[in-house]
Amino acid sequence: PHAKLIFYTSLLLGTTITISSNHWMTAWTGLEINTLAIIPLIAKSHHPRAIEASIKYFLVQAAASALVLFSSTINAWHTGQWDITQLTHPTACLLLTTAIATKLGLVPFHFWFPEVLQGSTLTTALLLSTMMKFPPITILFLTSHSLNPTLLTFMAIASAGLGGWMGLNQTQIRKILAFSSISHLGWMAIIILYNPKLTLLTFYLYSLMTATVFLTLNTIKATKLSTMMTSWTKMPMLNATLMLALLSLAGLPPLTGFLPKWLIIQELTKQELTSTATIIAMLSLLGLFFYLRLAYYSTITLPPNSTNHMKQWHTNKSTSTLLAIFTSLSISLLPLSPMILTTMY
Repeated sequence: PHAKLIFYTSLLLGTTITISSNHWMTAWTGLEINTLAIIPLIAKSHHPRAIEASIKYFLVQAAASALVLFSSTINAWHTGQWDITQLTHPTACLLLTTAIATKLGLVPFHFWFPEVLQGSTLTTALLLSTMMKFPPITILFLTSHSLNPTLLTFMAIASAGLGGWMGLNQTQIRKILAFSSISHLGWMAIIILYNPKLTLLTFYLYSLMTATVFLTLNTIKATKLSTMMTSWTKMPMLNATLMLALLSLAGLPPLTGFLPKWLIIQELTKQELTSTATIIAMLSLLGLFFYLRLAYYSTITLPPNSTNHMKQWHTNKSTSTLLAIFTSLSISLLPLSPMILTTMY
């Protein structure tokens, strides 16, 4: 428990240092603290896959951190500025875009992410797909005016496409969610140049919906599609809400997940990037297919075998309250969108 507490507080500390810094060195320090704190949490189960995942994660994040440091040093060398918002040198901008893409897992630097997620437990996977993405997203937010637009747009469209396309073939739920994360990151990266606040909004809502899905899966203890098919008999109500949360993550209209997609397409159309908006909207249909498949497995498929579980009437109280709040938010935030927008801008 003590070690766990130290790791979680270090995670919070690293994130806070990065998001509140305006000097490159402090941002880098925060990112390093984060990386070092999450590695024991990935390797905790002592399974060979977990060890492999933590080593992959460490190598990728170390390389990305080195690139961040390198780009900031080049920028300081040429301009004498260590301020994050003053990134002006073109090479430094290019290197930073690459480094942050590697940290986030944007295509073509996405290969580590599904593997690492598959090797870790569901709670660690939740941390990896939400909390660990926050510091790089804030760095992108701060440097959004000086990033390389062509590279970023290319990576965003490739992420949205590949995230949807690679997720079609998976049977492991964590890998499916990893590819879903990659395609959502594509949506965030496409809009960062034109409306950075919208990227943050997308990220918050994505984190909310992903947290709902992961906590639900953690409660029903499902990691494969086959175990998901029999979970209906254990907790029918939870599975029904899981279906709604998955459809929300896919971005279907009456649910929360529709809001960021709608706003991003609207903003892209305002910027006269109609073709980009059309392409990215079409690519999100790929993602919709595997979300529908997950939803189908979780609620609509009733397997022919009789399950020999009793209904679970006694669940963990603390997680169920949190889960109830998250589920309600990730399903029903769309009518509150005017309020969300006035608080954002």
